[in-house]
Amino acid sequence: MGEQTITISIADRPYRLAINSEKEEENVRQAARFINEKVKEYSTHYAFKDKQDLLAMVVLQFAAKVQDLELQNEMESKKTIEGLIEIEKILS
Repeated sequence: MGEQTITISIADRPYRLAINSEKEEENVRQAARFINEKVKEYSTHYAFKDKQDLLAMVVLQFAAKVQDLELQNEMESKKTIEGLIEIEKILS
């Protein structure tokens, strides 16, 4: 399947994107739905001037989550390496 163009809506603004596969399209559309849900959720709970304020809050939430996951992944990788070193010592 070749590259195709899709249009998604985020915070009531359309964005045209080039994608390479149906799986990528599914992921992008799901991400857009998630962003829009979070924007709607924040709009009902917080005061805001415009949707950019809401988008900034959503981006901050996502960035914090990514950092948490990266730290978690790093810690798990260290534990795995330490475990492999211990196994290697036992086998030697």
